This record gives sequence, structure tokens and C-alpha cells, in this order.
Amino acid sequence: MTTALREQICLSAKSLFDRGLTGGSTGNISARMPDGGLLVSPTGTSFGQLDPGRLSHFDASGRLVDGDPPTKEMPLHSAFYDTRSTAGAVVHLHSCHSVAWSMMPDVDPDNFLPPLTPYAIMKLGRVKLLPFFRPGDPAMGDAVRGLAGKRTAVMLANHGPVVAGKDVEAACNAIEELEDTARLAMMMRGIPARMLTDAQVTDLVTHFDIAWDD
Repeated sequence: MTTALREQICLSAKSLFDRGLTGGSTGNISARMPDGGLLVSPTGTSFGQLDPGRLSHFDASGRLVDGDPPTKEMPLHSAFYDTRSTAGAVVHLHSCHSVAWSMMPDVDPDNFLPPLTPYAIMKLGRVKLLPFFRPGDPAMGDAVRGLAGKRTAVMLANHGPVVAGKDVEAACNAIEELEDTARLAMMMRGIPARMLTDAQVTDLVTHFDIAWDD
């Protein structure tokens, strides 16, 4: 089980890297193990070249037991796992369009993505835009904890998105949807686009039982 999870983390990360969703040594990914421990991408590594045998391995008490030193964004990952019991994986990217959208002056901090398609609503719920923090600042984790587990995704202004999912596949699919929606938003900026209506959003939220009002 652990071997398969290690390989899935690395293959999923490489897929994100190969398609330009995060570049260089940016981004980090983690997954919860059956025993409550975590596997985390090491610091300074590229999503395109993660080694399954060198992933940072934490036990259930949060102690690093083997592997390379972890990403400096561990406070972000820990905050999601500690506040969302359903979180099985967390992904953080430096994806271009979502970062660009975070810089727009009229973005709603409490509902970062405009209602352009149903899929971001279904996979992410409402995304919270957090202010800029220095990379690695523990205050990022504090900001996520302040949401009390009510959001599956946040956008770090001028930095990148962070998404929690039930497993690695779900987290990766959701963060891709976030980036795709931000790309659409940038493409449609300044155009009187026909967005989903409030009634259509409400129907989606009700039909798919999406946490939305928190």
C-alpha cells in the first residue's frame, strides 16, 4: 500500500509538471497514509523528478522518520490535515493563471472563482483568497486553521493555490479545475460573459450536496 501510494504521488506530480501546471522546483504534494502518517514531497525538488524512495515520511505524531527534509510549506499541509478529517491529500502549485487571477483588483476574497462552469463549484466549493505571505511563513498555516476546515481550497495571493482532496487523484483533479477556471476568467476578462446564474449555482450546490455557505 505504501509503495503504491509513493508511486502515485510521484506519477501525479510528474503529470502536473509535464503539462506546465507548476515549473522548476515549485509546488508540493502530500498524502495521508493508512496509519495516519504523511508522505510529503521534499524541499527543493521538482515535480518532474520526485523519487518515491526519498519522499519525506512523517509518522502519525508528526515526527519525520525517514526520507529527505520536507517542503518548507509543511504548515499549509498540516493545517488542512488537522482541520479536515476527510483530507487524504494536499496539493500546492504555482499555476500561472490562478496566480494572475489572484492579482486582479476586483476578485471576491470569499469566492475567488467566478461561476463560469459547474465543475469548479462541484469539485472545490467556494475558494478562499488569502493575502500574500512570505513563502514558508507559518502564518499561512494559521490562516488555513482560521477557516476551521470549512474550505477545501485556498488561493495564496501572488503565490498559488492549495487544495485538499479525499485522495491524491481527487486533489489533483480539483486543483486542475481551479487553474482551468482561473484561465477562463482571465480569457473572459473585460468581456460581458454569460456566467451561471445564482439559481443555477444554488441548484448545483443542492443537487451535489456541496458545502457552500460556510
